[in-house]
Amino acid sequence: MTVTLADVAARARVSPATVSRVLNGNYPVATSTRERVLRAVDDLDYVLNGPASSLAAATSDLVGILVNDIADPFFGIMAGAAQTQIGGPGDGSGRAGGEKLAVICNTGGSPERELTYLTLLQRQRAAAVVLTGGAVENPAHQAAMSAKLTKLADAGTRIVFCGRPPLPEGDALVAALAFDNRGGGRRLTEHLISLGHRRIGYVAGPPERTTTRHRLEGHREALRAAGIDAVQVDAGGEASVSGDQDFGDQDRLTVHGPYDRRSGYEATLELLRRAPDVTAIVAANDTVALGACAAVRDQGMRIPQDISVAGFDDLPFSVDAVPALTTVRLPLFEAGARAGRLAMGKENPPPGGIATIAAELMIRGSTAAPRG
Repeated sequence: MTVTLADVAARARVSPATVSRVLNGNYPVATSTRERVLRAVDDLDYVLNGPASSLAAATSDLVGILVNDIADPFFGIMAGAAQTQIGGPGDGSGRAGGEKLAVICNTGGSPERELTYLTLLQRQRAAAVVLTGGAVENPAHQAAMSAKLTKLADAGTRIVFCGRPPLPEGDALVAALAFDNRGGGRRLTEHLISLGHRRIGYVAGPPERTTTRHRLEGHREALRAAGIDAVQVDAGGEASVSGDQDFGDQDRLTVHGPYDRRSGYEATLELLRRAPDVTAIVAANDTVALGACAAVRDQGMRIPQDISVAGFDDLPFSVDAVPALTTVRLPLFEAGARAGRLAMGKENPPPGGIATIAAELMIRGSTAAPRG
């Protein structure tokens, strides 16, 4: 049975005119109403017909690049690199590899917005979609993502993950380029341990993100191998055992927060309050590390003479920090460019559709052996 515009209106509890406005984008509609209509469109798998269908098909040169935060260099570098491969000169035929219009979709880290953008790209018959950065580890969201990506793939859209692992049900993917966050986290902590650090604080990202979990797992693997335990501290300053193993000796402290400078600053103050004898701090990323460095200095301490600080990603400003930041380099531009080529069919997918991209330890002036 063919789904009609009236069916969508009834499902979304709006008028058919409102549905038309949302789909055509020619009249302002409240955000909550717009998202309700798009969910109804998605649930019913509504397909435009007649002239509207021809219009949608004419936009098949569109490619969507989804990012959590375009202001974050981590995402901006990957998106820009992907765009160099997507928006280059083509033969004008509309075939994969021809000229395309790349559109950056900024989700703000919201799972709901991620699904909404995918629905919009489905409506526009996107030629390809590149999803960057870590994924939300929520079973309901993962199931919704799998269903949505399957619909896109079935309609001919090429799906590429860049910097995130594949979904449990990842058959719709062309390729997943996953960073070795776990290995990078392990090597970074091993470096600090080799310098003699035993009191290492950890400023982690949001706990629901794959990137957070993998980097923290690598950190704890290094601690376990060295016979060092850890205690997790929540935002309220309460200590508790964390992880699958026993971290009960209060030798390590972990605070979760957003991937931003303010989080790094506030979490570091909390770590220093809880453990004044901490000798090193590992930050979830380089932006968080900048906040950690500021907090350390505001407490009258020097880096690395009094406390070492390390980050992750090797963003462009890391080498220009004072002192230069020890970090883990991820080849963000190279990964983004490769994702763009895969999205355009310019490069063959890796064996099995999944490639793990190595992380490289960059030792700089922000880490040194602890004093005395």
